[in-house]
This record gives sequence, C-alpha cells and structure tokens, in this order.
Amino acid sequence: MFLRSAVAALALVAATGTAPLVAPAPARADTVRGLQWYLDTLKISQAHKISKGRGVTVAVLDSGVDPAVPDLRGRVVPGHGLDSTATADGRGTDDEIAHGTGMAGIIAGQGGGAMRQLGIAPEAKILPISTGARIDGGEIAAGIRWAADHGADVINMSIGGRGQATAEEIAAVRYALDKNVVLVASAGNTEQGAHDIVAPAVIPGVIAVTGLGRNGSVSSGSATGREAVLAAPMQDIISPRPTSVMDNGYSIGSGTSEAAAIMSGVVALVRAKYPDLDAANVVNRLIRTAQDRGPAGRDDDYGFGAVDPVAALTRQVPAVDANPLLAGAPAGGSAPARPAPSESDDGPAVSFGVTNRTGALVQGALCLLVPLAVAILVFVLVRRSRRRSAAPAGPPAGGPGFPPPGARAASGPAYPPAPAYPPAPAPYGTPPGVPSQAAGPYPPPAAPPPGAGWPPPGATPPPAPPAPGGHHQ
Repeated sequence: MFLRSAVAALALVAATGTAPLVAPAPARADTVRGLQWYLDTLKISQAHKISKGRGVTVAVLDSGVDPAVPDLRGRVVPGHGLDSTATADGRGTDDEIAHGTGMAGIIAGQGGGAMRQLGIAPEAKILPISTGARIDGGEIAAGIRWAADHGADVINMSIGGRGQATAEEIAAVRYALDKNVVLVASAGNTEQGAHDIVAPAVIPGVIAVTGLGRNGSVSSGSATGREAVLAAPMQDIISPRPTSVMDNGYSIGSGTSEAAAIMSGVVALVRAKYPDLDAANVVNRLIRTAQDRGPAGRDDDYGFGAVDPVAALTRQVPAVDANPLLAGAPAGGSAPARPAPSESDDGPAVSFGVTNRTGALVQGALCLLVPLAVAILVFVLVRRSRRRSAAPAGPPAGGPGFPPPGARAASGPAYPPAPAYPPAPAPYGTPPGVPSQAAGPYPPPAAPPPGAGWPPPGATPPPAPPAPGGHHQ
C-alpha cells in the first residue's frame, strides 16, 4: 500500500523487538519527516549546511540491506555475506524484520520530501555485511575485518550479545582501528535482558552508544556501564523497511540499535568534513564536543555525554596522538572484554582506577576506619534491638514521599534514575482514546483520531524473534 499523510494509516513495527508500535499523531507528525523528531533535537538541518557525509563509506554489519528501498536507492554498494544464510553481497533482507535496512536508512536515507526518510548522512555510501540468520562472535569478527579491508570508514554494529567479547572480536577491533576505521556499536537493551554493555560495544576502542529518550535523559531501556562512550536518541525512531516486511515501508523502534545508527551517521559527517583526520582524532573530536550530562565527566549512563553534531563539525579541538578510548587498555587479541582498572593514566580519557599514591592513602584510611565502623555498628544494632522490644507495633518505615527526592538504593547509580521507560504496547499499540506517556519538553503523542480504525490498515503481526545467539539491539 502507499504511505498516506494520515499517520493513523501507518502500521509500524519495532525494529528492536517483536512488539509492533503505532505511529503517534501529534499535529505536525503526519509525515515521515514529522516523525523524525531527533533531527530537530540534533540540529541536523544546520549540520547539513556543513557536511552530508559525501565520500564516506559506512559499513552496516547486520542482517543485510535492501538496495531497492526508495530511501536507499543509489546509496548501497555491493558488500558481503558471512555465511550460507546471508545474501552473497549483503544486499538483501536476511531476517524477518529487515533490521539492517532500517539502520542503513537512519544513517544514509536520501530524503527527498516530507514522506521520505532523511538520514543523518544522506550522501554517505552504505557497505552491507550480512550475518545472515544467526549472529555470533566469529561472524562479527570476520565482518569487522572484511569491512576494514574493503574501504569502510565507519563500521556500524547495531548488534550484540551478553557476556565477554571473544578474543577474535577484540583482535578484529584492533585490526580495524589500525586501518583507520571508526567503530560504533549499540550498548544493548534492558528489554532484551542487557543491563551491562554488550559485546562488541564493550571492547576498548569501540564507541559504545547508550540511548536517550525524547526528554534528553538516558532511557531506562538502554544498557549502561563504565564502557559507555557517547549517547544518542533511541526512542521512537522511524526507519525504512522493504514492503515485503511492512506494507507501508516504514517502522518505528526504540532501542540502542537506532542510537548507534544515528551515531554512525554523525561520524560520517565528521569524516566527510575533516577527511585528513585519522580515526583517533575523529573519536577525540566527538567526545570532546559532546554535551556533558549526568555527573561531571565520563559516567556510566552518558559516557562522555550526548553527541552534538554541530559542535563536532565546528569547534576547535586539540589533536591527539592516540585513540583516547584505548588509554590504559591492554594490547593484543587475548585481552579481556572489560579492561582492568588502570593504575595510572596520563591520556585524555578518564581512568577508572586510582593512582598508587591515592590508593595507599585510601587503604591506610580504611585500616583506621573499619574497626571504628564495626564498633559503631554493634552499638547501633544493640540500641535498635532494645527500642524495638519496647516500642509498640506500627506502620513500616517510609510511606508517601519516602525515600526523599534524590535518594537512591545502595546498589543503584550515583545519580537519579531516568523516567520509567514506557511499557511494551498492546499488539497494535494503544487503543484510541488512551493518551500516551508524556515525553519531557516534546509534546506527547496524541491518540489516533476517533473512527480511524484499529488496528490500522496493513498492520502485520509481530515477527518471530531472531534465532538463538547474538541479536539486534
């Protein structure tokens, strides 16, 4: 079916899960461009006056990319299939939701009107590398090496799996970095059980991308951790799909897959603007111009901050001699996925460890404080036990307003958590008349107009989940 201006007619499926979503319908979001709220947040129209990614090749290591999708015509060059279940040159749909096609559209959609997807880097080329029906560490490693050997300037990996990265993956990342490639990967989605950052994003040198909601705060749907590097929008991101997957040719997803694709597009803008910069200085430019969020400096939620495309394209940034993401990281292919704390770090990246001198001071202080703390704890427990035996029974501690604002659980993060992520929608979205959750400074999506029909025409049932192993993020 043809895409109509009435968004209520769009039946959209989540790119990063199995639950379909219906497009919201606020006043101006009755077009594909209107649904691309993140373009305005990132000031992409201003960035496009400086760079559109011309001359840059972005490898999309995913499930293949369909070159016949209108938004990608002329942008997809022949790539590579990694196994017998993949299209030989990567130009196809090798999964049930065309995940790779969607990510490619976010990166390099041509635009061409309000009813077409405008990518972050619309003049970049897409080099598709398909993992086929199953994703594993060996295929990811092989895909990274193939991309590095065949002209990729950026590698987008909106894929991942829990657990440590393999030695093959770590060695492949170092190989690509040595060949002047910037690697971007999704941090992982809590909905898929990933709370710590997944591989390959966890590998030192990779830009691990966490996800932001419409309100600019980290989404509770995003995995986080000390390996986080940058954050980008992940909520309600529209992307193209072949009509064999979605009748109307588009879907909306909320995941760090989308955040990584947006980040890869920004990397392409920077590489096109500064063709003489090596990968290390491209990464350095991105992290030094990011908008610091959360606690000052690098943190588990935002990494170095939220990506700022215009700042990355325009600000003066001192050059570096080495990739700032590799400061303190062990060399070689046998290194663990999560680097051990560094004893000393003179590089521009933030060290996760402490210096020897500071460590000695902390250790000495603990030797003095621990016995005192134990004595105080015993005293408090005895007093509390006596009071409990004497006091009448009453309501449990807490109640309305408890804990106080800003308080946190002992095992929680050192900053207030982001607003609760919206629960998974019903099979065809929220029924008419039920308002959607408000989303910060942006207007909340309005319910479809009465009488529009439910579910919308062309809606399809949820696709089956990907095969066991790694998965899309």
